[in-house]
Amino acid sequence: MPMEKKAEENTKSVTEIFRELAAHTFHPLNEDNSMTIDKDLNTDGIAGLDNNDWEIRFLAVRDLVRVGTDETDAITEGLNHSSPHVRQVSAKALGILRATEAITDLEKVIENDSIAVVRSQAAIALGQMEAKQSLEFLKKVVENDPSKDVRHQCELAIYQIENKMGVTAKNLKAWKSLDETTFETVKTGNAAPDFQLEDTEGITWQLSQFKNKKWVALIWVFADWCPVCHGEFHDLMEMKDDFGKAGVQVFTLEMHDTYRGRVMVGKELEPEYWFAEESFKDAYTNRIWWPHLTDCAGAVGAKFGADPMAFAVHAEYINRPTTVIIDPDGIIRFIYPGTFWGDRPTIEETLEMIKNEQFDFEHPKKLKTGN
Repeated sequence: MPMEKKAEENTKSVTEIFRELAAHTFHPLNEDNSMTIDKDLNTDGIAGLDNNDWEIRFLAVRDLVRVGTDETDAITEGLNHSSPHVRQVSAKALGILRATEAITDLEKVIENDSIAVVRSQAAIALGQMEAKQSLEFLKKVVENDPSKDVRHQCELAIYQIENKMGVTAKNLKAWKSLDETTFETVKTGNAAPDFQLEDTEGITWQLSQFKNKKWVALIWVFADWCPVCHGEFHDLMEMKDDFGKAGVQVFTLEMHDTYRGRVMVGKELEPEYWFAEESFKDAYTNRIWWPHLTDCAGAVGAKFGADPMAFAVHAEYINRPTTVIIDPDGIIRFIYPGTFWGDRPTIEETLEMIKNEQFDFEHPKKLKTGN
C-alpha cells in the first residue's frame, strides 16, 4: 500500500490529537523549563527506557502534519491550549508545514507563553517558515527574553530567515512517512537495517556500502546548543587517526533538518553560545572528517531506540543520546540509548569497545527506575 494512502487512512482529527496529547501524564520540566525531570527520581532525564512520553508527543506531531495545510487554522488554535504539550506540538507542526498564516499567532506565543520550550518551538517555526516579516520582532526577543535558550533559538531563526534556508520538502516527507510499527524494533544481534541519509553537504550515504569493509559507529547528537555534543565532536577530531587505523567509519546524526545540521558542523552562523569560551567555527570547518547526517524526523533513530522528542535539553524536546556499533558483517553489536544528556560511552570508550570487541558498557550514572 502506498505510504500516502496509508497516511490518509491513519489520519486523526486535530481535536482528537489534542485530546489524546492533553490527557497524557508527562514527566515534568525543571524550574527553568530546560530539562525534563524524572518524576520518580527527581533528577534530569528519564530513567525508564520503556517510557512512552516521546512517542505520544512524536506521533502527535506526525498526525498533525498528516492532517496538513487544510487544517492549519485548527492546528493554530492549539497555540492557546491549556496544555503546554499541545502548544509545543502545535508550533512544531506549523513550522514543518510552513504554515505562514500562523506567523502572527506564533509571535504572540513568543511574547506571552510562560514555558521556554513552547516559546523556543515558536521561534524555530518562524525560522522554518522564512518569516521575513518577523525579523525585527525576533531581534527584539534576542535582546529581551529571559531565557538564554529562547534567545538562542531566535538567533538561529533570524539567520535562517535571512539566508532563506527554511524547512525542506524531505523533512516534511519524513514526518508524513513515519511508521510507528518500526519504532524500537532493531535489537543487538540483528542484521542492521539498511538506510540512506544525506549529510550536511547533500551527499547521500548508504549504510550497506560499508558491509564487509568497515566497522560503523552511529552517534546521534542532540543539536548545536548541546555542550556535551560539542565535547564529543572535539574528541572525534582528535582521534581521526585512531579510528582510521581501527577501520571504523563514524557517522554523527542529528534529528533535525538540513539547516540545523549545518549549524552543528560550523557551516553557517556561529551563535553566541553561553557554554563556549572560544570560537568553534573555523576549527570545525577544517577538522570535521566524518559525515554528519540529517536524520529528518528521527525516522532512522527511532528504529534503534534513539527516541525523538524523549525529553527536553535546552528548551526543545529531542532524542535520547544513543550510540550504535555495527560490525563489518553488518550485525549490530551494541545499542545504547542514554537516560540523560551525559549518559553514553565517550568517544574513546566507543573506540575501545570496537578494538576489543567487548560491548558490556553501562554508564556509571545511568538513571535506573526503582532507585
